[in-house]
Amino acid sequence: MKLKYFFIFFSSFIAFNALAQSTEEDVLFTVGNDPVYASEFIRVYQKNLDLVQDESQKDVDEYLKLFTSYKLKIKEARSQGFHEKPGYKKELESYKKQLAKNYISDPKATDALVEEAYERITEDVNANHILVKVAEDASSEDTLAAYNKIVKLRERTEKEGFEKVRKEVHNGKTIYGEALGYFSGFKMVYDFETMAYNTPVGATSQPFRTRFGYHILHVIDKRKSEGEREVGHIMITTGQEANDSIVGQAEEKINEVYAKINQGDSFEALAKQFSQDTNSAEKGGKLRAFSRGQISAEAFENVAFNLKNEGDISKPFQTKFGWHIIKLYQIIPVPDFETMKPELVEKVKRDSRSKIIDQALIDSLKKKYDIDDTQVPLSYFESILNENYFKNSWGLPSNFSSEKVFLNIQEEQISYKEFGDYLLKTQRQSRKKMPLNDLVEEKYQSFLKDHLIEYQEAHLETENEEYASVVHEYRDGLLLFELMENTIWNTAQTDSLEVKKYYETHQSDYNFPERIDAVIASSSKKKDIKTVSKLLEHNEDVETIKSAVNKNGDVNVIFTSGVVEADHQGLPKNFEFKKGVSKIFKHNDAYVVVQVKDVFPKKQKTFEEAKGLVVNDYQTLKEEKWIGSLEEKYEVKVNQDVFKKVKNQLK
Repeated sequence: MKLKYFFIFFSSFIAFNALAQSTEEDVLFTVGNDPVYASEFIRVYQKNLDLVQDESQKDVDEYLKLFTSYKLKIKEARSQGFHEKPGYKKELESYKKQLAKNYISDPKATDALVEEAYERITEDVNANHILVKVAEDASSEDTLAAYNKIVKLRERTEKEGFEKVRKEVHNGKTIYGEALGYFSGFKMVYDFETMAYNTPVGATSQPFRTRFGYHILHVIDKRKSEGEREVGHIMITTGQEANDSIVGQAEEKINEVYAKINQGDSFEALAKQFSQDTNSAEKGGKLRAFSRGQISAEAFENVAFNLKNEGDISKPFQTKFGWHIIKLYQIIPVPDFETMKPELVEKVKRDSRSKIIDQALIDSLKKKYDIDDTQVPLSYFESILNENYFKNSWGLPSNFSSEKVFLNIQEEQISYKEFGDYLLKTQRQSRKKMPLNDLVEEKYQSFLKDHLIEYQEAHLETENEEYASVVHEYRDGLLLFELMENTIWNTAQTDSLEVKKYYETHQSDYNFPERIDAVIASSSKKKDIKTVSKLLEHNEDVETIKSAVNKNGDVNVIFTSGVVEADHQGLPKNFEFKKGVSKIFKHNDAYVVVQVKDVFPKKQKTFEEAKGLVVNDYQTLKEEKWIGSLEEKYEVKVNQDVFKKVKNQLK
């Protein structure tokens, strides 16, 4: 179902983001009797200007066509009643609930945590720790034993030294003594991170608890964050299931490239010629800047961050993806707070810090809806509970006062029965004994939290304009997906005969491109390529030619062999596919000669081979005809005077 969410996201590019418009505004066009306002069109056009990749959509006239088509489809979807279908309603409600999480929070608590997080990501801490493991739900006896053990270990560290004790007590089962190295914000659980940042360099913390157990930590050093690195790389892939032969070939190739770099060849030119990272090769190997922890290959990250000076080039090294050479372009410090704030907000919400935000939210909602905990009749529920609750065998008494009002949230009344049912439903989660008054208080706070958030969610669309706007976009996007899926996208099954007929009348459009079996030789020196050209003319094999031109450890020429298409990075543009040895070309800042061993001509695809493309083209044609029928069904009238004003404003 990923296609659905991509489509909904994309369709929101052309969806409006206002719930209603004043009737006094200029109407840009009507679809049937439904008005579409100029302000809506302008807002959507400007919102999406930098997001569209098709330049034609930046043209105001073309964008108007796109927008009117969108409105026609929404009109038709509602006409067919897609908005009343149970599946549609269920998915919309699920999305609204998920989206609401981004709008229901306490902004002050979030802002404080975001500012703290920024301070921490700008500083790295180097610390070691000792952990005595104990489960979160351990008995009071086990918990106390773990605490006493960590206290004694801390006393030992003061006398014997932290490192000595750490190494001696580590057993990898009940006690862990670990050297953590440098870390920054979000790399550890929040409680651990906070203790690390609050402990001075050279000091050992007091015992503290996380979900893993009791810790003490020793801070070795603190330093300014390393920021980001902007690098380029040349990669020769080995593949995830590579055998020793493939790995050896890749290593040989990367060493040849490295030798060329040491001989003075341009890193960027070699990346264009040989790097098998197709996304970066055409850019001379250049990658987007990244920070610690963003690269899935730790070895790659370490090499990049260990390069000290801009322009430095690493030796060849291996990762799970293949062999690499890295060039350092720029060392980028941590961005300023305002730049990083949106990213940090999202991280804080996903982190264990969210518990602090949640509590701040509940406190604010209690204040907003005037909830007085002291007036809630908890004592009644304390009186009807007993020890059976911890055995999952407790039940409500026969004379239970189910209809009484337990709690009011604004106009909503919550009964005794609802809280009683909640106690029943959650009793299996309460096997650990505790005083009954503490149990009822804990259950009440959890129950209250759920109801406060549910109440806020139910009223959010009328309280928060931005939330209402995003929901509206999703509502129409989901509606449009349902319509398109039923009307256009299922044609591969429903219109199979028509799809085949379309193929038969457009067969010439579906072909395998012309390809060649070739040897491509590349060098920064024309004289070496001339030598290669002569040897190829005499049909010498590649290994013999390599021995002739790459001597004394120097790699003067690099060879690529195999079946390639015209757009292969090693081939000059407009290269003629003809058997034999080509002339010498200047390509990608190097000299290239190509031996074409065989030419595989352009070949027409069978229906099965071309089916995906055929279905796509058929669907496009069908949609164009369908839009035409919608224009006849729902007349679109554009107010040209208003449109002229819109165009002038957008200029």
